Amino acid sequence: MASVPAVLTSEWTKIRSVSSTTWTLISAFAVTVLMGAGVSALLNSTFDDLPEAERLTFDPTLVSFSGMILGQLAMIVFGVLVVGTEYSSGMIRTSLAAVPQRGTLLFSKITVAGGLALLVGLLTSFVTFFLGQALLGDRGTDLGAENVLRAVIGGGLYMGLIAIFCMGVAAMLRSSMLSLGILIPFFLLVSQILIVVPYAKDVVQYFPDQAGSKIMQVVPEAMNSDPAPYGPWAGLGIMVLWVLAAVLGGFLVLKKRDA
Repeated sequence: MASVPAVLTSEWTKIRSVSSTTWTLISAFAVTVLMGAGVSALLNSTFDDLPEAERLTFDPTLVSFSGMILGQLAMIVFGVLVVGTEYSSGMIRTSLAAVPQRGTLLFSKITVAGGLALLVGLLTSFVTFFLGQALLGDRGTDLGAENVLRAVIGGGLYMGLIAIFCMGVAAMLRSSMLSLGILIPFFLLVSQILIVVPYAKDVVQYFPDQAGSKIMQVVPEAMNSDPAPYGPWAGLGIMVLWVLAAVLGGFLVLKKRDA
């Protein structure tokens, strides 16, 4: 029976020895920071051209997180590759031979990879915030302002939870290509399009990305957005439920099906 510390060490070795997983985390950081900085600089220079409703609900914290929509793409890829690569390469058989306790294997993998994703997410969130506020100039805010620290920490948690959710989905689908083929359109197209469709948005606002991203808002109805029937922490709680469901689903599939 493999000990948990040994399995955790093994999973850490797997992650750092595969260059693709390292580069996806670097990409998540770089894309989020650079896009957030670009949007912050642009809105600072064109603020007076914004519609009055958007000026009145201007949220400098949320603006600095504008790159999160692309940064989460890299987190999706990271989460899928951490789990899916073992299936595509056939290494899952070796892993299960070394660690017959399937729950120990999966939860150790998610613990190590999820912890790394959360760490990178928090680093990305803080760097993005500080750079964005510097570029917003007098229109920026600071960590001492009401609810700003909550939003910045929440941004990091959001990125990490996206990765963990995708790990669970990849464990259920047992395929990197299939997982990416579903998750990327779901987050980048379906969710973003349906949220502006009447009636459909009543359901879509409970999707993991839509609910979880509310934690990054400081100003209610920021940038003249539609109000949500829940608050920032409740939105993150909804996202956590999605994550738990995905991880549980992945565990049940791994437990019941052959490698």
